[in-house]
Amino acid sequence: MNKALLEKYKGEFFLVLMTLIWGGTFAIIKQSLDHASPVIFVAVRFSIAAVVMLPFAWKKLRVAKKSTIFAGMFLGALIFFAFSFQTLGLKYTSATKSGFITGSVVIIIPFLQTFIEKRFPTPGAIAGAILVFSGIVLISSPGDNLAGFIDELGSGFNIGDLFTVICALIFATHVVYLSVISKKHETTSLVFLQIIVTGALGLLAASVFNISGLEKLNFELSGILIFGLVYTSILATIITTTLQTKYQKVVTPTKAGIIYSLEPVFAAIIAFFALNEKISNFGYVGSLLIFAGILISELYDNLVANGRQTGKS
Repeated sequence: MNKALLEKYKGEFFLVLMTLIWGGTFAIIKQSLDHASPVIFVAVRFSIAAVVMLPFAWKKLRVAKKSTIFAGMFLGALIFFAFSFQTLGLKYTSATKSGFITGSVVIIIPFLQTFIEKRFPTPGAIAGAILVFSGIVLISSPGDNLAGFIDELGSGFNIGDLFTVICALIFATHVVYLSVISKKHETTSLVFLQIIVTGALGLLAASVFNISGLEKLNFELSGILIFGLVYTSILATIITTTLQTKYQKVVTPTKAGIIYSLEPVFAAIIAFFALNEKISNFGYVGSLLIFAGILISELYDNLVANGRQTGKS
């Protein structure tokens, strides 16, 4: 096995690990939001992460290039607005429709990759993305009645759906640009800048929301909230952003999007044990389709890579 292929497998492994950590946030944040409003939770989560990471990032930041600073600010702004539109969307649409629309990121990424990187994804990646998207549709289906799910999706496009579509577009844009930017800049500085920009914009948004009365802000310290903030700020922010920034550069954006689609699978499994939430029969089938999509994408890439090696020998 050559070094490049080994590095690719290493990158994919850590992206899966990152997605598993993301999946754990579902149950944790759901419980934490009983004690804090969404905009405050996001602001405090990223602010804590920035404070914790500052001592480790300070030396790198002092010698960071202006281009790195602007790149980190750009990526941080994308993360903040993606979170914001997702939260706003959930106020006006159902969780089922939100999960379905957000999951469309796996289909959006190949098109953005073609437009931004001028590189068309492989047939295996496209086939995998289609299978994964189909799996997300089934995971998003409430209960065991797919007809009811289709009726709900067709119940009318509202402002919450629009916000969630914008969220999916921003998430996909972040994935593609991160693949490009992370290859050109130092990792630690880039990670810290994304985190602190998201936290700063979150605090600013919380102030604006409070003054304007757009949202009734709530923050009541409790054991659940403290655990939620520690988990999301350390594991689901510092660790995951570091893994994503460091290892996505060796994985194509389309493949990364397919791996990230494991998040609803992990979330459903963790919620089943932590919150006793039921996984529907369609959810099981959807999970299998997602794994099949990842497998097909991986096998195709391996066949192509082996074919090239055979051709050279």
